[in-house]
Amino acid sequence: MPDAVTLLAGTTKGLFLLRADPARQRWTLSGPHCDGWSVNHAIGDAETGRLWAGGGGEWSGAGVWRSEDGGATWTLSKLADGQMDTWARDDPDTARMLGVTPADPAPFSGQINAIWSLGQSGGRLFAGAKPATLLSSDNGGQTWTAVEALSNHPSAADWQPGAAGLTLHTIVAHPEDAGRMWLGISAAGVFATEDGGQSWDRRNRLSNAGAACDHPHPAAPRDGQTGHCVHNMVRAPGAADVLYQQNHHGVFRSRDGGRSWDDITDGLPSTFGFPIAVDPHNANRIWVLPLNGDAQGRYPPDAAAAIWRSDTGGDSWQACRTGLPQAGCYFTVLRQAMAVDRLPKPGVYFGTNSGSIFASTDGGDSWDEIARHLPTVLCVETVTHP
Repeated sequence: MPDAVTLLAGTTKGLFLLRADPARQRWTLSGPHCDGWSVNHAIGDAETGRLWAGGGGEWSGAGVWRSEDGGATWTLSKLADGQMDTWARDDPDTARMLGVTPADPAPFSGQINAIWSLGQSGGRLFAGAKPATLLSSDNGGQTWTAVEALSNHPSAADWQPGAAGLTLHTIVAHPEDAGRMWLGISAAGVFATEDGGQSWDRRNRLSNAGAACDHPHPAAPRDGQTGHCVHNMVRAPGAADVLYQQNHHGVFRSRDGGRSWDDITDGLPSTFGFPIAVDPHNANRIWVLPLNGDAQGRYPPDAAAAIWRSDTGGDSWQACRTGLPQAGCYFTVLRQAMAVDRLPKPGVYFGTNSGSIFASTDGGDSWDEIARHLPTVLCVETVTHP
């Protein structure tokens, strides 16, 4: 029987693939792929078997790896040079001895230094970069162009970096309308297009209800705006205009495509966290993983891990702890490191900076550790096989 789900786990030392049996009880691990590059995000297409992994850094440069055979082999589309490229050109003898071939400068050298997010929409592939840049590809990731309308947005000169820099880390596409897309940029907030990227609106306004008040923390909501340091964002299924975001300072819901946001943090143990996920069959079921705060260590409150689930679109929350460490737990779960598969009873997965991956097949009620001792997990995504 075919595999049910493949998990794409991007780490600081390459991409790992975890494949499940049909019951999602046994998992096999392969990797590291992508020459050990730091992989910030990865996505896949179950029908074609294509996989993409984006990442890089100051040494390697930026790029998107692609596989046409389900991860057996990989090809790199280099997008920006790193220190390695300069070194190879300056010292060709040593480069040759180490098997490094100097190459012509990559097309976005000096403009970006890593890829942080990937997404598909209408047959087009998108990549978000650091510093905040959106790239698009019409040939499956072989060649790329910059989406200039975002780079030239009137507010761009005022965008401020978060702790990880000015990163375009989240790409959310509309499944039926290729012209509609939402982006998360830290720390510039949410941006949306309804014309395929020709123009962009900045969408950070709080709802007219005014649930959140001014707060001394620089990332907190103020002046009628959500905190601009959005950490992750998802779109609710079957409800084209419902979005959820985990912010640096709270969890927010929008019912109008991001034009206004309601604060739905009440009931959670903290206002800080990175990932958020939504059930692909239930627009009101969401999961978050609160951490104790940006200045308190960024680990689960009371060092006891819990995924918090809402079945009411964020109006109420409950902690899901069974199978998760309840004492001495100091891991962090990063912004792209939680995902949901698309099976009728969807599985929920998250990875930690301590190298573990946890899975739940009962909506979060109970959890199993399906991988451990990996490098720091930067992203977890799913490919659900037909």
